[in-house]
Amino acid sequence: MMIRKLKVNGFKSLLMDEPIELGRVNCFIGANGVGKSNILEALGVLSAAANGVVDDESLMRRGVRAGVPRLYKSSFASERAPAHIKLDAESNDKEGYSVSLLNPLDSPEPAWTYKAERFYDAENEIIAEDLRTKRKLNPFAGLAALKMVELDMLDPAAKLINVLQDYAIYCPNTPTLRGVNPDQQSRTPVGLNGGQLADGFHILSGYLEAMGDEGEELLDDVLELIDWVADIDVTSHAGQLLSPKVPRTKNLIKFTDRFMTKSRNELTAYDASEGALYILFTAILCLYSGSPSIFAIDNLDQALNPRLLARLTEKLSKWLMTGNENRQMLFTAHNPAVLDGLDLTDPEVRLFAVERNSNGLTQVRRIELSDELQAMNQDYPLSRLWMMGHLGAVPNV
Repeated sequence: MMIRKLKVNGFKSLLMDEPIELGRVNCFIGANGVGKSNILEALGVLSAAANGVVDDESLMRRGVRAGVPRLYKSSFASERAPAHIKLDAESNDKEGYSVSLLNPLDSPEPAWTYKAERFYDAENEIIAEDLRTKRKLNPFAGLAALKMVELDMLDPAAKLINVLQDYAIYCPNTPTLRGVNPDQQSRTPVGLNGGQLADGFHILSGYLEAMGDEGEELLDDVLELIDWVADIDVTSHAGQLLSPKVPRTKNLIKFTDRFMTKSRNELTAYDASEGALYILFTAILCLYSGSPSIFAIDNLDQALNPRLLARLTEKLSKWLMTGNENRQMLFTAHNPAVLDGLDLTDPEVRLFAVERNSNGLTQVRRIELSDELQAMNQDYPLSRLWMMGHLGAVPNV
């Protein structure tokens, strides 16, 4: 089960006429402030709606930024304000869920209200769009979530709702990855800001070990991106590896540096290169079968050397298919090197240029390898073509 189409109308800067057609790996590039994160957050709102309630708690649980309520709805001087926020998702097998929501704006009521819902599979309309209005149902409770108790868990439509409900936006930061700051939103295998990294790596190591030779190769795949590391382990005994003044979690990642003398070649996440922590974080989410079936990482490229970033991006599709060929990932990036790791000849690897038009509306355009682009790509890498302006999605400065 993969989400193939996402359409957003009336959420922040998004007033879409056409849906975004998603693949397995989905990279969104563009200038700052064009609406890349809004796309990720729109799917987060849809996830909360599919789970039965849309309020600050359910949104923050999914990594959607808590903001002033009236700023969630599109408001453009050049456009008529939409009556409601409408979000639609459809799977590869034509199962779909759509919802129209009224956010509270200036109302003291904390929860968003459901105006309409539609839930369907390839053959049946499970919830008709006008059902809620006709029956005058509780406007704060989602019908699709209630309908799940009647559906077999193997039903394709039920799978779609489960996939949507589990979606989350991850935005790691260095202090949380190091274990210095707590993660406000803990999840399995890692928190939304990178908390529980040691626990997540422990889970992943056990999972890969159970896979035998294939798992060992995948772990080597991760370790080759961190060239100074001879080994990575998880320990609950910090001993002399960490100052007693430093905040610590129960479990700690222990790196063995292959260049240092054996008597002093071990260090924890607190002292290790931050790039290693971001690599492990991404690997855990992509490789572990218990991660969400669809998830997003906002700013995948932070703290990574350009060449390392390209190598990481190159591995994403393979990692995502480990144990589940229907895993999906969305991510935003600003570093041009990310493009050099994308194999755009693979139809499941998709690159999207995000821009704002003259009226400020976010426009999303898929970049494909046209004959002209392929010809230029023989002389210049995609990273260079983006910097030269041939792909669009650059700031007007």
